[in-house]
Amino acid sequence: MRPGLPLFIAPPECPVFEPTWEEFADPFAYINKIRPIAEKTGICKVRPPKEWQPPFACDVDRLHFTPRIQRLNELEAQTRVKLNFLDQIAKFWELQGCTLKIPHVERKNLDLYQLNKLVNDDGGFDAVCRERRWSKIALKMGFAPGKAIGSHLRSHYERILYPYNLFQTGANLLPTLTNDTKDMDYIPHDLPQRQSVQPLETCSIARRAKRMRAEVNLFQEASLSCVAVCLSPQVDQYMCLVCGSGSEEDRLLLCDGCDDSYHTFCLIPPLHDVPKGDWRCPKCLAQECGKPQVAFGFEQAGRDYSLRTFGDMADSFKSDYFNMPVHMVPTELVEKEFWRLVSTIEEDVTVEYGADIASKEFGSGFPVRGGRFQVSPEDEDYLTSGWNLNNMPVIDSSVLTHVTADICGMKLPWLYVGMCFSSFCWHIEDHWSYSINYLHWGEPKTWYGAPGYTAEKLEGVMKKLAPELFESQPDLLHQLVTIMNPNTLMNHGVPIYRTNQCAGEFVITFPRAYHSGFNQGFNFAEAVNFCTMDWMPMGRMCVDHYRQLDRYCVFSHDEMVCKMASKADTMDVALASAVQRDMTVMLLEEDKLRDKVSKMQSQQVEYDLLPDEERQCSKCRTTCYLSALTCPCNPGQLVCLHHAQDLCSCPPNNLTLNFRFTMAELYPMMEAVTLRSESYTGWVSHVSNILEAKHDKKSSNERLLCDEAPSPADLQSLLDVSLGLDVELPQLSLLRERLEQARWLEVVQGANSQPHSLCLDTMRRLIDQGVGLAPHALVERAMARLQELLTMSEHWEERALETLEAALQEVNSIPAYLPNCLLLKDTVDQAKDWLQEADTLQLGGRIPVLDTLTDLVSRAKTIPVWLDPLARLEALVSDVQAWKESAAKTFLMKNSPYSLLEVLCPRCEAGTGSQKSKSKRAKDVAQCNKRNGTWLDCLSDVEKALSESKDSASAVRMATLAEVRQKEMESLLALRASNESKLLQAGDCGALRVCVCHNAPLGAMLQCELCSDTFHRSCVSGSNQDPRPNQAWLCPHCQRSEKPPLDRVLPLLASLQRIRVRLPEGDALRFLIERTVRWQHRMQQASTEGVALMTSHQRWGSSSPTSAPSPHTYSQQHLISQPLITIKCITQKNKKNVLKGCVEPCYWCVSGLSPELEELMVEGFLLQVTLPETQQLYMSLSRLDSHNLTDSPSPQHSTEQDQHQHNPQGGSPPHNQVTY
Repeated sequence: MRPGLPLFIAPPECPVFEPTWEEFADPFAYINKIRPIAEKTGICKVRPPKEWQPPFACDVDRLHFTPRIQRLNELEAQTRVKLNFLDQIAKFWELQGCTLKIPHVERKNLDLYQLNKLVNDDGGFDAVCRERRWSKIALKMGFAPGKAIGSHLRSHYERILYPYNLFQTGANLLPTLTNDTKDMDYIPHDLPQRQSVQPLETCSIARRAKRMRAEVNLFQEASLSCVAVCLSPQVDQYMCLVCGSGSEEDRLLLCDGCDDSYHTFCLIPPLHDVPKGDWRCPKCLAQECGKPQVAFGFEQAGRDYSLRTFGDMADSFKSDYFNMPVHMVPTELVEKEFWRLVSTIEEDVTVEYGADIASKEFGSGFPVRGGRFQVSPEDEDYLTSGWNLNNMPVIDSSVLTHVTADICGMKLPWLYVGMCFSSFCWHIEDHWSYSINYLHWGEPKTWYGAPGYTAEKLEGVMKKLAPELFESQPDLLHQLVTIMNPNTLMNHGVPIYRTNQCAGEFVITFPRAYHSGFNQGFNFAEAVNFCTMDWMPMGRMCVDHYRQLDRYCVFSHDEMVCKMASKADTMDVALASAVQRDMTVMLLEEDKLRDKVSKMQSQQVEYDLLPDEERQCSKCRTTCYLSALTCPCNPGQLVCLHHAQDLCSCPPNNLTLNFRFTMAELYPMMEAVTLRSESYTGWVSHVSNILEAKHDKKSSNERLLCDEAPSPADLQSLLDVSLGLDVELPQLSLLRERLEQARWLEVVQGANSQPHSLCLDTMRRLIDQGVGLAPHALVERAMARLQELLTMSEHWEERALETLEAALQEVNSIPAYLPNCLLLKDTVDQAKDWLQEADTLQLGGRIPVLDTLTDLVSRAKTIPVWLDPLARLEALVSDVQAWKESAAKTFLMKNSPYSLLEVLCPRCEAGTGSQKSKSKRAKDVAQCNKRNGTWLDCLSDVEKALSESKDSASAVRMATLAEVRQKEMESLLALRASNESKLLQAGDCGALRVCVCHNAPLGAMLQCELCSDTFHRSCVSGSNQDPRPNQAWLCPHCQRSEKPPLDRVLPLLASLQRIRVRLPEGDALRFLIERTVRWQHRMQQASTEGVALMTSHQRWGSSSPTSAPSPHTYSQQHLISQPLITIKCITQKNKKNVLKGCVEPCYWCVSGLSPELEELMVEGFLLQVTLPETQQLYMSLSRLDSHNLTDSPSPQHSTEQDQHQHNPQGGSPPHNQVTY
């Protein structure tokens, strides 16, 4: 932290809610349940159940966006005020031909803005000098007393600020600026509103020459003849505007802005020297410095990003800035650094933020019906989930369902792609609605929020601390371009709360709750607005507020209410009650306004059919719906009834009242809504009387609720009474609370009646359940008794172990053989050792290994002593087993012979399933590995190496797997070479031994794209390895898993990281994902660098000239855009030979590949995930390979082609298929 800036103190955390599956089923009901708590902090975080993991459905390949540029120190309000002030000072001196430099005082830059403000607050420069208050100014600025800092401040003020302040008062003072060599150059920020006005370059040389006429005789020097032409033969043409004389031309200054002339000695004070650079007269200076500032806003970046390129840029920025890997940077460090950067003017850090990206164009991160993303059967529930942000704004209980327009960002989600330090500024949602944000993946997003009831106080604090910004831009907080340090707001009495939103979590903001924040790193989020029925009064208040600010509405609130009223018969009764209250306010106001214009002529207009921009009030910009005024003198404009006097100057009888409904039509609509809500209102009144136990308690139900301890059965019967309405009513929650309390008290009473079964876990569970209940005297008394019993029981459990140790010490003093005491001693020792191991297992943040956990749990079950950590460890083991089952379901094929670790790990040796002996190259590799100390010869060796690694970091384990991967690649390449050479060198087809049956080739054969071995179709038919059209075929030994898509694999790794247990399968999964990403990067790099073109030229270069393709057939662009995997095939000549019965030797024509491309192809097929790039590349090169064969025919090939042309019914075998 740089000296002079206060240390950032993190605000308190906002509430975090973790709903059960039952609560999570209805999002609006759950939000209504947590609202009394969450709206007190403005924001809250919701963690879905662990199993709720929607697939990421956004079309990553199509997602391209242009981000916003954010200069951090221009975001903070007070820092921006300082920058604006310094830019004005710099501009003032620049126009005088001087450069502003920031003075150094006490080894730090002088805060010129603070100095200027303090001096002005104390009466100005003259008053401070007269009363000698410079020392007090220095103390207020934080300088230590007794160092004569005041005199330095006076000198700097008089030199830099005093001329500017005099100029602001209108004085004709044009001094020069002298700088100290230690001063720091100030570079003005180049945003449009602060750009300096540059002089015209076409005249700058001539004007400089005119000011230096004393040095050169313009009429005698031929080299300056062009200047003489510019001047004119009449010197008296240039007159000083102060004295009116043209004499002493060597002292005349010509303004670079307007060409007016001034004597240097006529200026106040007079100038002793000619200014260097451009010079402006007092009139031009006042004109340039008095220009109003343009509204501040974000610039757009100059380039377009894909999701991958933006992520590479974001990760590089963060790792370079903090000089460590991105995942190792603590969130607390990023937070403190962010608030330091936005508060300093010395450091300019620029970031980019992909904000407000329309999901309608590129697809939502959640799956939607009819979208491009294909949803698996097990994920179809996410299509209709209420927490799917595409569904939340339009579910039945949402008010926004009745807004017909598709509003981007409000009804249609917006996407947000963030990087480190990219921020979203203080703002409230449109129409003061709710908002919900879901972080799909990536690094956390840090949020700050203020409760809705403090909105006006927050606005007042910001206007008080940065009034200059609001003077030029009154609606600044609606532009989302300004932040202020939460500590500053808290110091002025605004409560602020924070949270870190991690991947897979929701953040909800409540009506009129200001919120802001920033991103910790590269991430992808999605957000949308929604409105519940409790929002409706806030929505009407917001429209009135917008009217006062002359701000546009996103939709018409009155139109929405009328559309809801038109569906009163089918409306939810609770919603009907809210609509009835809102409609009553609306009609009272409308009736009152129409009374004022009742004498005007009127006509009915269907405003539903007009776009919003054609029915906006020209005064306050409110979207009109119920009524508006127009005048023939200005047909294109209208006003709302609130601004009837602002339309024009015509008499009132010339105006026309345009209305959507008459009042006689509106009141029946409200009566229909009232009728619908009456049953709800009556039931609410009845339940309220029962719950409050008011007055006479006539019914048995009322007497029941008055009872201090009603039975659960009776309460349940009372709740059944409300089932006749067939709706969910908010007041039912009060009855349900009493029912939950009664049931809990019944369980506690039953547990107390059976003390022999009341263990510590039961007591803890009952206490945890009681904490979540609503407050009640009986519940609190029962909780106190349980807590007392638990404390006493835990105390005696600890004493029991101590008593055992004391008894053992006594036994040691007895000189006799006591077998039971020895057994007891052994048990106590085992328990103490086990507890010590359990305590040290997670010390220092280390992640335990699964084998260690399993061993601890197994040992604990053999110790006849209660061990408190056992339950926690058993839960961890259970979570890991559930994760392994989920991973196996994702990867393993039905009846797979492989384990999960076998599928995820690279193979230690390729081809063991079909080859009885290894090739010579494979043997050489194995011997070399043994000489180098490598002992990873089988899967058990790899598993042992991963499990026994003592390093909690993953680098060592990843290096182990990288070694196995290298061994896999070498072994498989050797196997491919062996299989291909075997087919090429065989003189007799009958002598070949292929397939899993180790017999000779016969009939239709299939060739594996990975190991290059051939197989009888009958030996593999009916299995998962059946060949599919236009797809690479892998043999049963090479097709080891289901190869799920990458977006189904990433959630597995995320869920394992939350469990925080180390296991070999987890390390293998992480290595698989890293290996996949590296392979994609290599593939992209190879395509970019044109490796395909190089390989093709090498292949054609070795061929005869007649077989080379023409440049028109294979252009460079075509080759680079094609995949780099070449398909193995058999020429028509060899097909013919084989069909003859293998009389001639079999010859396999393998398309040429460089070693690099062959390794790239092999590794692509080895990856146990499905990538779209692999299939696209395979299809493209299939066509390329077929084209190559067509362009280079042999004579026999040509004959075959001719025969095929005469036999259109015949077809060639597909790729990977050979006929014998």
